[in-house]
Amino acid sequence: MNDPFKISEPTRISFSGGRTSAYMLWRVLQSNGGLPAEAIVCFANTGKEDEKTLEFVRDCSVNWNVPIVWLEWDSVDEKPRFKVVDFDSASRNGEPFEKCIKHYRKLPNPAQRWCTGQLKIRTIHRYLRSLGWEHDEADNDDFVGIRFDEPRRAAKMNKRKLPLYLDGVTKKTVADFWSGQKFNLNLMIHKGEALLGNCDLCFLKSVDKKVNIARVFPEKVTWWARMEKEVFDMSSESTGFSKGHPSYRELKKFSIDQAQLFDDESIDCFCGD
Repeated sequence: MNDPFKISEPTRISFSGGRTSAYMLWRVLQSNGGLPAEAIVCFANTGKEDEKTLEFVRDCSVNWNVPIVWLEWDSVDEKPRFKVVDFDSASRNGEPFEKCIKHYRKLPNPAQRWCTGQLKIRTIHRYLRSLGWEHDEADNDDFVGIRFDEPRRAAKMNKRKLPLYLDGVTKKTVADFWSGQKFNLNLMIHKGEALLGNCDLCFLKSVDKKVNIARVFPEKVTWWARMEKEVFDMSSESTGFSKGHPSYRELKKFSIDQAQLFDDESIDCFCGD
């Protein structure tokens, strides 16, 4: 079998800031003797990632001597653009996400997950096009960190660009790898999963997980509740982040009760792990 991590054509490596995509990057470096000239590693920051995630992206770059391009959604003259940042200048208070929400005057929700498309996929697409790449926005030339034990996420994707899936990599494979490294992603764990992985209070997370985040980090609810209110104020057609879940303002109230009120499951998000 050919090495699925071997790169011989222009390829964007999608680094979400999680352990799985970082492991994929490490395997690429091992298979190619470093980062191939044809490859670019991109991390799209929404401004709602936990500080530990940002530190982890920086640590991967430093410890593995690999350049990682940090990008954020931006707009110029009311047209969507991108901005190149770094660890020090990266947004920490949801600024790119907020700009994007106000630009489109609506909130993403489970039926319309445009946040991933705008803040990550299209932001990186615009950057690559600015370099002269004939980049396909549909991710046909991107390496994405989807594992073998995530068949639902892999179902409609080009398997040739899912090296972890092709190599049979599972969550245990990734966990075993990181248990032996000198640095790691040190996020709080809830029911076997990182509590603050990717966007801290993403609307796709279960109510149970969001209540726990609100209980431990009540300050993180404020931004999401403010976005709800501001979009409702500017548009009578706003449906909120999720019809089936309590509003973020209600989450503040729920977080006061120490009992576990909910036991639903999070929805898969294509932001990645």
